[in-house]
Order: sequence, then C-alpha cells, then structure tokens
Amino acid sequence: MSTQAITSLDEAHLRFKAQLFQHKLLLDSGVQGIVGRAAPLVELVASLQGMIDRESKKDGAVKACFPPVVPRELLRKVGYMDNFPNLCGSIQSFVGDDKAQLALAETVKKGGDWAPHLASTDFTLTPASCYPLYPTLAGTLPEGGVLYDLNCYCFRHEPSNDPARLMSFEIRENVRAGTPTEVQKWRADWLERGLGIIEALGLPVFLDTASDPFFGRGGKMMKASQRELELKFELLVPIWSKDSPTAVASFNYHQDHFAHVFGIYTADGGGAHTACLGFGIDRLVIALLKTHGFDMKTWPASVRQTLML
Repeated sequence: MSTQAITSLDEAHLRFKAQLFQHKLLLDSGVQGIVGRAAPLVELVASLQGMIDRESKKDGAVKACFPPVVPRELLRKVGYMDNFPNLCGSIQSFVGDDKAQLALAETVKKGGDWAPHLASTDFTLTPASCYPLYPTLAGTLPEGGVLYDLNCYCFRHEPSNDPARLMSFEIRENVRAGTPTEVQKWRADWLERGLGIIEALGLPVFLDTASDPFFGRGGKMMKASQRELELKFELLVPIWSKDSPTAVASFNYHQDHFAHVFGIYTADGGGAHTACLGFGIDRLVIALLKTHGFDMKTWPASVRQTLML
C-alpha cells in the first residue's frame, strides 16, 4: 500500500472516530486505542453477545470466564514472547519502602517517568481469551473431548487511530479440544456458521486464509507456514476499503501445540488437538455502524431482527 493510501486511510479512521465521539457512542479516554462504550453501544454489544449465545448453545458449549490478567509464566510456556513480544502488556507495581515512595511521588509531581520506581509483577494483561483455559485442561479429556465458550477483555500493544483496532478489546471465543478429527470437523462447521452470522448482520464479508502477526525474521517463515497449512482463517469485512479489509472473526487450528505444553490427552491416550474461534466484538460494532449508520433505529429490519434490537 502506498504512503498516500496509508495517509488517506488514517484520515478516514480519525474522521469516523471523531463522529463516534460526537454521536456519543464512544467515550474518549485521551489515550490512543483505549475507549469506553456509551449506553447505545452497551446495548448493541449485549445484543451481539446474545446472537452468538444462541448459536454456541446449539453445541452445548460450557461457559467459563477468566479475568483480563494471566500469569507471566503462562506466556513463557506458550512461547508468546518469542512470537509477539511487541504486543505484550506486562504489569508493574510499586513494592518499595517509605523512602522509595517519597522518591516516586516526587517523580510523579515533576511529570517524570515513574516506571523506574516500579517492579515487574507475576502477571501480564491477557493477550488472548483462550490462553488461561489450556492449563485447566491438563490430563485426560472425557470421551468426545470438550467445548468451552469464553468472553474476555484482551490487550495487545498496537496503538492505532483505527477505531476497529483497539489495544483493549473484547473477544467472544469458543475453544474445542479433542481428537484431530473432532477438532477439524468442528472448525470446518464453524467456518460456514460464522460466515452466516456475519452475513445476517448485513455486512459484506468473505473468508480467507490468514496468519498471526509473528515478530521478526523468523516470524516471516511462521506466517508462510501457517498460511500454507491453512491453520488460520479469518472473516474479513471491508470496513474502510476493499484493499484493506478488517478481520472480524478468526478460526485457528493449533494442532497438538497446547497438548505438548500442558499435557492434554484424549480419552484414547493421544495428544489432544485444539482449535478456537473468536469474534471481535468491538470490530463488529464498528463494522455495523460504518455500514448501517449511527442511528440503530434506522438499520435494516432484518439486521434489527437478527440482533433482537
């Protein structure tokens, strides 16, 4: 993409974000990539979640919920810092004595950087809602495997003016663990069902292979391998342009990666395979507003019916 095209796209992001604030749909935090939801969007998100609820319940998925923080050791085990160090949000805290606190306070009063006064904790912000689930699956799965339905706020440090690409964002995710056949069949089924869900929202959408944003030179090889093996698919909506579509949902097949890391086995003793699907709630909200307008009362009747608005 040319520099001129990137500049034009960034301007479009800024204009639309300003309109979202003007219509009092988003609340400005003053920090790039961090926003609040005003009342109309709180209701819209609840409707989106309900729509996904109705679909995931058909599978008998078990609901689970984790906080938006994970142990630092978890990211070490899954190799996150090898692959995505630029996206990590480590948590620091003050652990000093009275004298150290006075020095910290003085730095803050002077407008200085207080980071040198803090120490790393044993936690990071959650980068993916499925990560904290895998350690709990350690051991032998029941016959037929398991299926979980998760919802979590995640964090990835990638500042952007794009209101559909936040640093703190909500992901609705389903995770399947079982034999390779069970997991692959489940993902293949959801590729079609996911497409149907987005189409029912009146959004122009298409499915394509994809790759995660692996970091560095080695990341280029991993991206190529992931695409070649079709381990990741995304549902893409051209929110801003056809040349730069936005992923609103992803479908990932991990093979037996997490089985090796956490010791997860199928009922027949084999290494379990896992897959996950995730709907980007914030991205779907922006796609809906950009496509149908700021006043939800004027949206197409079919879309309002799908969302039960």
